[in-house]
Amino acid sequence: MTPQPTVWPAFRYTDARGAIRFLTEILGFEETLVVPGAPERDVAHAELRWPEGGGIMLGSCGGPADGVHDEMKPGTGAAYVVSDHVDEIYARVREAGAEISLELHDTDYGSHTFSVRDPEGNAWTIGSYRGA
Repeated sequence: MTPQPTVWPAFRYTDARGAIRFLTEILGFEETLVVPGAPERDVAHAELRWPEGGGIMLGSCGGPADGVHDEMKPGTGAAYVVSDHVDEIYARVREAGAEISLELHDTDYGSHTFSVRDPEGNAWTIGSYRGA
């Protein structure tokens, strides 16, 4: 059983539903919760789980500000995601034509890794390195 996440990186998107599609269909996150918002904010809150452990939260920009997350700018986030399936994810990313910002390679510290930008510019690094 995958443990419940205890750290939730948060992102804001102009097109949150498009981001959810990219993150689930291309990277492999699983959609667990999407709370619709008002017309000016299509997605008030969404949670996506990483099948190998962890999760992220995201939402749409727009509407009246109601907290620190509303001050976040789309495309300025970054996350490192650990996976035992780096090659499979890389193949999906390439096939989708996403912007690969760092090609697949092996590092001196033992990671098999690459980096990609989502459609709004956030940086996602997928790698096998689990930390020291």
